[in-house]
Amino acid sequence: MEPELATPFRERAGRALDDRFLQEALTVATTKFITLRREAFAELPEGDALRDQARAIKEATLQRLDYWLERLIERIESRGGHVHYATSADEARRVVLDIARRTGARMAVKSKSMATEEIHLNDALQAAGVTPVETDLGEYIIQLAHERPSHIIAPAIHKTKGQVAELFARELGRETEPDPEVLTRIARAELRQKFLDADLGISGANFAVAETGTVVLVTNEGNGRMVTSLPRVHVAVMGVEKVIPSMTDLAVFLAILAKSATGQKLSVYTSLVNGPRRGGEPEGPEELHLVLLDNGRVRQIAGPLREALNCLRCGACLNVCPVYRQIGGHAYGYTYPGPIGILLTAMLNGPAAVKDLAHASSLCGACMDACPVRIDIPKMLIELRREVDQQGIAPWPERAVFGAFAWLLQRPRLYRLSARLGRLLQRPFVRGGRIRWLPGLFGEWTRTRDLPAVARRTFHERWAALEREARR
Repeated sequence: MEPELATPFRERAGRALDDRFLQEALTVATTKFITLRREAFAELPEGDALRDQARAIKEATLQRLDYWLERLIERIESRGGHVHYATSADEARRVVLDIARRTGARMAVKSKSMATEEIHLNDALQAAGVTPVETDLGEYIIQLAHERPSHIIAPAIHKTKGQVAELFARELGRETEPDPEVLTRIARAELRQKFLDADLGISGANFAVAETGTVVLVTNEGNGRMVTSLPRVHVAVMGVEKVIPSMTDLAVFLAILAKSATGQKLSVYTSLVNGPRRGGEPEGPEELHLVLLDNGRVRQIAGPLREALNCLRCGACLNVCPVYRQIGGHAYGYTYPGPIGILLTAMLNGPAAVKDLAHASSLCGACMDACPVRIDIPKMLIELRREVDQQGIAPWPERAVFGAFAWLLQRPRLYRLSARLGRLLQRPFVRGGRIRWLPGLFGEWTRTRDLPAVARRTFHERWAALEREARR
């Protein structure tokens, strides 16, 4: 079980709303990301066309996913690499642990990877006697804090620089001012020797190009290149949906990925890994292993969450989401936070896992507007809500209320009568045109929100009055 799930979602969200440090960190970071993304696409006239093209590539690839995966495996193996297919998180962990045991690894340096977070790889490595060391600065910070990532691309977005300075003083014995450059130098000094000592390098993969057998890593720190080149063995863990057909397709995604994520024209490092070190090459691993992770993805190709497989993991939908911007990532409780995280959680863990999270969205559509491949997240969230209701996963009072309301909406006369009755019953609770408190079961609604009062006249009543006036 995810560590945050010991407490209910409402309680987790409440704690986040009361955390002034979290509120400060989220506001500063997400506002910056939104501004930078807007400016980056304003300078790219063909941005909308590229988004449409990227979406079309993803859809076409999913339609022939088996073909492109076979092509990818063939090309990687022809270059001396090894490919492993894992149907579940357990199987993926076993593959990595088997490689670690066979090669005698005692330390593994890791580049940022949400796929390894998804399969809880660090805990498994630790239990097997292999020390995992996160080398991405954000991941390193949260590893020291014994926490999980709270954002897809900015794992420590929930921490202020002051909190990071306190963390370094407590965990590393390095008292320092809360200056980002100083903190980065401390982390670099702590990690440098780890790269040289590690037997195993573990990374994720942003893409894998089928026609060339190329594993692509997009990062803003040099740690990714050291993880993939200094240790004797490199293991990349990648969701099967990350395969793309050609280098031409890769160019399309690179044109929009960094802009969507951080507002950059291009990430600082784009690493193309083409197999293990060959004769005459001065650097690179002796072995390259690619773990293709299914873990519920393939069954969604024909399922209601198919579109979520197009996700580039850029985090743009998190930055604009009014819910995420208030509660952060940990309140969601699972590996993937934010609007897309709700869909991915349902994909990996089933609809029951998101019976509360499916409602943790305003359905404002900002996520779809920001998504570089135009994933219709609100539509799928509505579908999830429907499925949660149909399967009886939602609490029975909620199902009863919405069931009664649906029944009423199908009976116009009764609906009009209920509107008149509602005007009478609401009188003790209306203040300034709002209902701020209701008794009993309905108190759960007004505990965290105000409700608009039932109007003095319905639309039909107003329309009828206008028609009468027009006939005079």
